[in-house]
Amino acid sequence: MARYMTITLDKRGVSSVARLLDDQAPRTCEAVWNALPQSGSAYHAKYARNEIYALVPPFADPEPGQENLTVTPIPGDVVYFAFEAWKIGNPAYGYDTGSEAHSARGATDLALFYGRNNLLINGDAGWVPGNVFATIEQGLDDIAGAAQDLWLRGVEGETLSYARLEG
Repeated sequence: MARYMTITLDKRGVSSVARLLDDQAPRTCEAVWNALPQSGSAYHAKYARNEIYALVPPFADPEPGQENLTVTPIPGDVVYFAFEAWKIGNPAYGYDTGSEAHSARGATDLALFYGRNNLLINGDAGWVPGNVFATIEQGLDDIAGAAQDLWLRGVEGETLSYARLEG
C-alpha cells in the first residue's frame, strides 16, 4: 500500500502531497517515514536552481546510504541528502551560524524540486547526488508558485514541513 506525506510552506499556507517511492528507495523511505514529522527553516537553492529545502538534524540510524540516486532531479522529485558538518558549514553558503548547517552532527537536507533543468553540483565539492525517495502527486503547481515567491521575496520566517498523510 502506498504511503503519502504532505510538504508544506507553512507561512505561505501552501501544501503538496508526495507518494513515497518504497520500491525504488526502501531504506530512505523507511528512515524518513519513521522520522516524520520534520520541519525546518525553508531555503531556496543557490546552485541547483528550482529547489526548496529544509535542513534538519540527522535522524537516520543507520544512514540509508545511496539509492535511487540523481544529480538531475526533475519537477516533483523529493530528495534526501545526508551532509557531514564539514560539507555544509562553509560561510560562503550563507547559513546563519545557529542553523543546522553548522551543527557538529551535520544535517539532513529534505528537498523538493519544482522545475526543470536542475543540476546537483557544488563549486567547492563537485557532484552532490541525492536519493529520490518521493514524488509530488498533488499540488506541484501551487508549491512551485510559492517556491518562486521564496526566490523573489526571500525565505525569512518561512518553514518547510514534512508530515505523514494518514488514511
